[in-house]
Amino acid sequence: MSQRIAVEALPTSPDIMMPPVRVGGVTIDAERIAREMQYHAAASSDEALQQAARALVVRELLNRRADELGLRCNKSGDKDDEEARLAALLDQELDVPEPDEASCRRFFEAHAERFKTPTRLQLHHILLAAAPDDVEARDRQYRLGQTLIADLQSAPERFTEFAQRHSACPSRDEGGQLGWLASGQTVEELDRALRHLPEGLHDRPLASRYGWHLIWIEQRHEGQLQPFDQIADRVRHTLREQATRRALRHYLLALSECYGVEGVDLDGDGPLMQ
Repeated sequence: MSQRIAVEALPTSPDIMMPPVRVGGVTIDAERIAREMQYHAAASSDEALQQAARALVVRELLNRRADELGLRCNKSGDKDDEEARLAALLDQELDVPEPDEASCRRFFEAHAERFKTPTRLQLHHILLAAAPDDVEARDRQYRLGQTLIADLQSAPERFTEFAQRHSACPSRDEGGQLGWLASGQTVEELDRALRHLPEGLHDRPLASRYGWHLIWIEQRHEGQLQPFDQIADRVRHTLREQATRRALRHYLLALSECYGVEGVDLDGDGPLMQ
């Protein structure tokens, strides 16, 4: 059975350094943003901070609009009920057209690679742990990774030994074996790199928010193209999701203009809402 690469929680009480965040003149305080950070995995504390602040601004905008329309929670303070209220708000306010078959077929023909079966990798792994903001530890662990790779290039049979001695991943107990993995089963930064690596020992450590990863791909089974009729529902779902995100983006920007937002750029590159 494959194992997910171990993750570590980001600190929930950082020394927050950012402009005051306000919606309609009401401040979202630093302590609240710090508590929200734990729900936003990111490559750095600063990125997690920005994501947390943006998420709280989005929630505040939606709650204000729900109040304005008279949409109420059935149980005061119940988080699930608040989510239901905001979902009802978006159902009422967003106009998202249903993609027709012709649009789905055009999208599929232009992006058939996106709908391939998952590529699967039989993977061995060593995690040399280092926090993203610990420059000294990251440098030390990177140099250790280079040394281990050089040793493995001449003695690959030592991978199990090195994993048991050095890896911070639970897979160390299995000599670094993660079994067969598909996309999405490792940390995001590593997942992106694995899409392009050939079989064998990779010749340098790969970075993630958790440290440095030494990777040995034992086997690689590439994904296969599929006919439209087999994945039509996936294509339709993809187009519907894209249309929903566009509509949501415009809606939130309109709310930010209406109520006023300070300290967070809702028109930046990051996601507006998760």
